[in-house]
Amino acid sequence: MTNNWSDTTTLSTRVRNLLIALGAIAISITIFLGLQTDTPSLSLEAQAEEATSLEVALRSEKPTFLEFYANWCTSCQAMAKDIGELKQTYGDRVNFVMLNVDNDKWLPEMLQYDVSSIPHFAFLDQEGKPIASVIGEQPRSILDRNLQALAQNETLPYESKQGARSSLESAKPTPSSKSEVEPRTHGR
Repeated sequence: MTNNWSDTTTLSTRVRNLLIALGAIAISITIFLGLQTDTPSLSLEAQAEEATSLEVALRSEKPTFLEFYANWCTSCQAMAKDIGELKQTYGDRVNFVMLNVDNDKWLPEMLQYDVSSIPHFAFLDQEGKPIASVIGEQPRSILDRNLQALAQNETLPYESKQGARSSLESAKPTPSSKSEVEPRTHGR
């Protein structure tokens, strides 16, 4: 009888081990195939690598969506998925350009588009002329409607027009007399 019980236990152990091995193989195949899918990466870094270069965009005669970003920017990272999906929708009609503000190469463009904070988005017409800009984390719906209008050469429904600015030089008060105390003299 001991021999019969030993054979049953051995058979049960073998079946259990076989089921565990088959389960492990099935899980491994599922993970492998999941990693091999053709879904594009929507990370900020991956999008920057796949973005249209500024030079190509400005010569393409298509409107351009220009994003000034940084890898450390949490708002930029938070918007990466939405912008990646919008690129899939509008990428055939609108250039998507990404310029990293940490790269000194883009300093002239940062000055040209008055980038003072990020994310900073500029919308350019087919000739590469700026139409509008928006600054900061934007809801997907706002960007979607702006990109739709940009692709159709229509007025953007959500745009931030920048008004006149005062220069620091002209804002400095001039003393009315020499006896007045100026801040830098500290009363001397």
